[in-house]
Amino acid sequence: MPDIDYCPSRVIFAGYFDVKTLIFRQLSCLSQNKPSWTVLVVAVLLATACSQFRKFEKSDDWKVKYQAGLHYYEKKDYYHTAILFEQILPIVRGLPEGEKVEFYLAYCQFYEKTYLLASNQFKTFFENYGRSQMAEEAYYMYAYSLFVASPAENLDQKSSIEAMGAMQTYVNQFPYGKFAEKANEVISATQQKLEKKGFDNARQYLKLKYYQAAVIAFENFKKGFPDSKYLEEITYLKVVAQYKLAQQSILSKQRERYASTVEFYKELVDNYPKSNFIKEVESYYSDSLEKLNKQKTSATTNLKS
Repeated sequence: MPDIDYCPSRVIFAGYFDVKTLIFRQLSCLSQNKPSWTVLVVAVLLATACSQFRKFEKSDDWKVKYQAGLHYYEKKDYYHTAILFEQILPIVRGLPEGEKVEFYLAYCQFYEKTYLLASNQFKTFFENYGRSQMAEEAYYMYAYSLFVASPAENLDQKSSIEAMGAMQTYVNQFPYGKFAEKANEVISATQQKLEKKGFDNARQYLKLKYYQAAVIAFENFKKGFPDSKYLEEITYLKVVAQYKLAQQSILSKQRERYASTVEFYKELVDNYPKSNFIKEVESYYSDSLEKLNKQKTSATTNLKS
């Protein structure tokens, strides 16, 4: 963090940080022999510290709040920093101090784990201070905050998609930036999360016995993730879903659907000749051929009749 310029208002709140130091000293001295006194001393000192913060909060001098906020930030007290900086933000916007206030406020929200608020604040900073030396970092943190806020893969991934898009924009805009490597890692991690989400969704149709929907979902997955590690299993599951669909189909649609089962099986064998899944669907392939031959024989007999 940059050095803080001298300001007379620093004298006002220097005592607060002495109070915090005193708390720890008193704890180490008193907790060994007099626990009841320890509780009393801590309570008094904390009340004093709280009183000091209230003075900063109620001050009419924005510079007092600004300097106090910087000190709180140095002490990693992001909660109190955010309170003070939010109060003075409308005043300092456009001033030299405004850039630092807006940037640090975004980090306060990030460290307080309000990631969506942090993301919006970093984005606002980038839009307001696009020429700032901190602009690149702000845009990266905008995307990274979205990534951190994204839910587990079994939940809706709208924010993950937004995070990946924002991070890709960062890479495009700052291809040799200091966060480029981390940005690519985030993109890769998000891609894997979306891939797993898509795989689980497609497989869920099969579990629910929505076989036609499952086949369509497996096809869409292959188009959306052509390099996925799940492609072999997807190709196998597509054979299973198509065979189950053919089994429960009316007679007029069975021929077409058993024929598709045969084609999907051949696709599995051609693309993954050493796959362990082949043995699991060999019976589906054989039965589909048998059903097709019976229908062909039946159709020929009917024609002769």
